[in-house]
Amino acid sequence: MKPRSPQSMQLYKMLLSRGYPETFCDLVTKNLNTDFTASRMIGYLCHYSDLPPEEIADEMLAILSDRNRIMQKKELESNNAEWNRILMQGLDTEDET
Repeated sequence: MKPRSPQSMQLYKMLLSRGYPETFCDLVTKNLNTDFTASRMIGYLCHYSDLPPEEIADEMLAILSDRNRIMQKKELESNNAEWNRILMQGLDTEDET
C-alpha cells in the first residue's frame, strides 16, 4: 500500500485528537492515503464536531467511490482521445521495407 501523504498524517492526528481509537484512525488513513482524499475527509470533519465512527467510515467509502469514478472518467477520456486520433490519422501500421 502507498505510504501516507502529509494530509493523510494530518487527518490521522485530527481523528486521534477527537478521541477515535488508534486502530480506526489507522484504517481510515490507510485508505485515504493521498492528499486529495485526505483533504476531502478533513473538509468533511471540519463541519462536524462529534460524529460516530460509522458516519466517518461511510464518508470514507463515498470519497473512495468518487475517486474511483474520477479515475475511470480520466481513463475513458484518454481512450476516447486515442480513438479519435486513430480515426483522424489511422493506425500507422505501414510496413517499412
